[in-house]
Amino acid sequence: MPLAPLPMVTRDEIQRLVHGPCDPVFLSELRQALTTDVPDDSGGRQLLHRLGLLGDTLPHDLFEDPARLAAVHAWAAVADPSLCLAALVHHLLCLGSIVQLGDGSDEVMSRVKALRSGRAKGVYLITEAGGANSHLATRTRAELDPETGEFLLHTPDVRAAKFGSAGTLDVPQTAVVLARLVTEGTDRGVFAFVADLTDDAGLLPGVEVSAPIGLGALPLDYVQVRFHQVRLPHAHWLADGASIAPDGAFHDQAGSAERRLQRTLRVGQGLWASMPAVAAATSRRSAVQAVAYAQGRSTQGRLAPGVPLLTYRTQQRAVLGALADAFALTCAAHGARALWEESRAAPTDHSGAEMGFSPWTAVHQPLAAYKAAAVRLAARVSAECQRRCGFSGHLDANRLAAYHGFHHAFDAAGGDSQLIFYDIGRALAEAGAAGQTAELPPPTGTPPTSAHWWPAVVRRHQHDLTRHLAERSHATDPGTPFERWNPLLEDAGLLGEIYANSLVAEDVTRTLAGIRDHELADALRALAALHGVTAARRWSGSLLALETLRPADIQALSDAADELCDEILPHLPLLTEAFAHPDDLAPTTCDPALAAEGAWTRGGMA
Repeated sequence: MPLAPLPMVTRDEIQRLVHGPCDPVFLSELRQALTTDVPDDSGGRQLLHRLGLLGDTLPHDLFEDPARLAAVHAWAAVADPSLCLAALVHHLLCLGSIVQLGDGSDEVMSRVKALRSGRAKGVYLITEAGGANSHLATRTRAELDPETGEFLLHTPDVRAAKFGSAGTLDVPQTAVVLARLVTEGTDRGVFAFVADLTDDAGLLPGVEVSAPIGLGALPLDYVQVRFHQVRLPHAHWLADGASIAPDGAFHDQAGSAERRLQRTLRVGQGLWASMPAVAAATSRRSAVQAVAYAQGRSTQGRLAPGVPLLTYRTQQRAVLGALADAFALTCAAHGARALWEESRAAPTDHSGAEMGFSPWTAVHQPLAAYKAAAVRLAARVSAECQRRCGFSGHLDANRLAAYHGFHHAFDAAGGDSQLIFYDIGRALAEAGAAGQTAELPPPTGTPPTSAHWWPAVVRRHQHDLTRHLAERSHATDPGTPFERWNPLLEDAGLLGEIYANSLVAEDVTRTLAGIRDHELADALRALAALHGVTAARRWSGSLLALETLRPADIQALSDAADELCDEILPHLPLLTEAFAHPDDLAPTTCDPALAAEGAWTRGGMA
């Protein structure tokens, strides 16, 4: 939707809020790329064409502009979640690995050019289908042939088969494959390798794929992939500074196998930093759809026949709460991107404890937390909006089901969110047991209708959970790490999730402080407070259990939510216009009658 009726200052602030520091010319080019008709070819050719159009909007150095990179994938998610997933893998994981871990050799850079131009599709093969936590125990091997300098990529058995979106066999596909490097019979750790899977004629020698694997929530070309002594040129080893001397001596600056895995997986930081922007975009669109439906749908309930659905408090709390959560995710998108930019400019150790259930928090704890919190909240927002739109919420044209499927599936993809929360909670508890957690005052004196109330509550609750878990973990004979932590994992997961919620709450406060336009600031302050009240109601059991809040505090939240809804309602035209995407990218109607307009057939007509 156009923002022309708004004052210039308001329009500029909204653009920075919603899309970050992206040039309007770029946003226009991105809109054109996503709405351009593509040739009616096979699915694989269509996908390549769309990836090429998206790639044309990105800078030559893919990672020099994180805001633009995030916006490309956020807009793609609104238009087509399946395209977004393919693009995330293509740009951030496949191309990202080659650019960040490779040495820029001509042979590998030719693959980069093909991927950037849309002449080949990028694939990332990390997960091995036959075992849990396979990222920590990769079994695919890449063994050096000392005579030729090539690597023999091999899948030892069916349980080590890779799982990924590599079933588009009618177009060229280039994969980044994570495999265990072996030289002179010695395991050197997990590295990334570039392997061509297909060309225009189909599968390449030594590459074997399974029958397609259906996954309705994320409808892409999923298969399992096995390698049978596939020879890779030495340059296809993304060595990340490691080397093998002519005499066979191996050197790796990482210093250990665990540290090597962290370095190889650091490309995931770009994915995690971009996911909050993707989650925010689909959540804003979901909430705008739900608000439009609630405003335009009259009800015939006997309590008040003919009133708009949005008149009901239950509907207000749900759809305006979704709008508030979408705003919080928008703030988190800025926070995650800034953290990634900081990490790229001055790499430091952002890990938690040593690798536990997964490697992700050891790679970058805050960014992993952002990803996990963002996709979980976005799945909740889209599901709630779908439910509140009735039958219309299930129509494919409205995409709410697709948004929910995308984010719900991403709870496990891109780093399993629950495992991330387990590892963060365990690390925080161990730091708390070591006396590294400062005492915080209880959150008193600020009403829940204030935007500052929830940040104070969530910080205090993180402190309370940390202390509680630290005490429990040291209350008995520790035994083995498994015996110590197995009964505590549920609490560890809660602590990890509260930590992530605290990051988002801080981003909301930071964003509000930078808003200058008076009307926009008033609207966003009410949204921020409603996000906090909604989150507190969701967390009420845990907040009461540890006495972070009292029963009277929880009982007051319903009235606070209604008061905030009353504050937000007059600002809805501003907020829905600000949060909507262009109509040709994402129509906002949820009316099934309008969706069917122009598609009627009448019997008996000649």
